[in-house]
Amino acid sequence: MLAAMSSADLRPTSQATAVSRDRGDACPGALRLHAADDGALARVRVPGGVLSVRQTEALGEAAGRLGDGEIHLTSRGNVQLRGLADGCGAELAVLLDAAGLLPSPGHERVRNIVASPLSGLDGRGLHDVRPWLSDLDAALCGSGPARELSGRFLFALDDGRGDVAGLGADVTLRATGDGGAVLDPAAVRVSAQDAPRAALLAAETFLEAVRESGGGVWRVAELVLSGGELAERVRHRLDAEGIGRSPVTEVAAAAVAQGPPPGVVGDALSAHVPLGRLSARQWR
Repeated sequence: MLAAMSSADLRPTSQATAVSRDRGDACPGALRLHAADDGALARVRVPGGVLSVRQTEALGEAAGRLGDGEIHLTSRGNVQLRGLADGCGAELAVLLDAAGLLPSPGHERVRNIVASPLSGLDGRGLHDVRPWLSDLDAALCGSGPARELSGRFLFALDDGRGDVAGLGADVTLRATGDGGAVLDPAAVRVSAQDAPRAALLAAETFLEAVRESGGGVWRVAELVLSGGELAERVRHRLDAEGIGRSPVTEVAAAAVAQGPPPGVVGDALSAHVPLGRLSARQWR
């Protein structure tokens, strides 16, 4: 599992500064390449940083055959391919799709999900969030409205240890000791079973608020509403969809995201990647 290694200092919605853009989100993806000085750049979303062996091999093949031969990791645990040759977009798409890295072309730039990388592997978390990850990704790819999310919109799934809860995500699920999850923005507790669906509903509620504001808003922190209004809208949406919730009276302060030290950790091996760059040999 590729781990996010940096945090973002985002202000809460009630303190946001009005942002409105007259252009679309140009965030690169696997199908929308970005022109850089060293050639085209593709950003392949890897929800939760989880890759199968086949997907890992496909990314290495793409980097070697079409790009600069290196794998570049992002702070959200995604993969960038750089130095791509002109006109390789169609070939790249076929290669990635065959490996299952493009489950929904219309959603490929919005599958931005970080998750506690050692969840279920070292015995420290309160809840294994890997099932949440699979369910949220599937629900996201099945949502028509979610196609409108910005490529910068971020979901975070924290297993209770606090390693990704402080990343300034737009929608966060944080596992609780009683088997549920705290959902933000909403400041409510939902059941573990309902958690992925609740996270998607929060994102769709954000999109509704963006449309009402005239558009041009990409992140929750940019949406200016009266104090608690977005949270209240999310709570109403949960009620309308039959998702049980309970209030959260005390919310623990979000921890600054920190990764484990290098070495064997539980059933996992932690390896640090300086500057997020891996040669083909290191990737293999």
